[in-house]
Amino acid sequence: MLELAILGFLAEGPLHGYQLRYRIAHLSGHARPISDGSLYPAINRLVNAGLLDRQTEPGASAAQRHTLSLTDTGHRGLLRRLRDATGLDISDSTRYFTVLAFLSLLPDTADQHAVLRRRLEFLEQPASFFHDGDRPLSADDTDDPYRRGMLTIARATSRAEKSWLREVLA
Repeated sequence: MLELAILGFLAEGPLHGYQLRYRIAHLSGHARPISDGSLYPAINRLVNAGLLDRQTEPGASAAQRHTLSLTDTGHRGLLRRLRDATGLDISDSTRYFTVLAFLSLLPDTADQHAVLRRRLEFLEQPASFFHDGDRPLSADDTDDPYRRGMLTIARATSRAEKSWLREVLA
């Protein structure tokens, strides 16, 4: 998710590391802050892989600033990651929302829709936080008000997302 977010935001234009961290933190929510200990190693991996370019500039004080930009290889890699999103990139909400945030960068609508169809297929599978043996439980199956709340919220969210996906795919 982190590397995809880095590539996605840099596809929109060059950024300094702190600007990139700010944007990623807001994309992933304040519950999942991005630390320098995870961001900068990810940036270094992407630079070493030839996906990012880092230019050094003089800073306002003594510290130098690094401007990051996407290379052509990085842009192709981003498009491949978006086009080929499967598995946890489809089933995990946070990872999927990162894919969704940059999906419009794919130039081919058919490729965009293929990703959305994979998400819809995932959402149409029976699922629940709680099970009775192999049977998923619904909000009506529990007396616990908090579990019922979780299940009610999840069902409403899933219905809204499936409705939106069907509308976009129509």
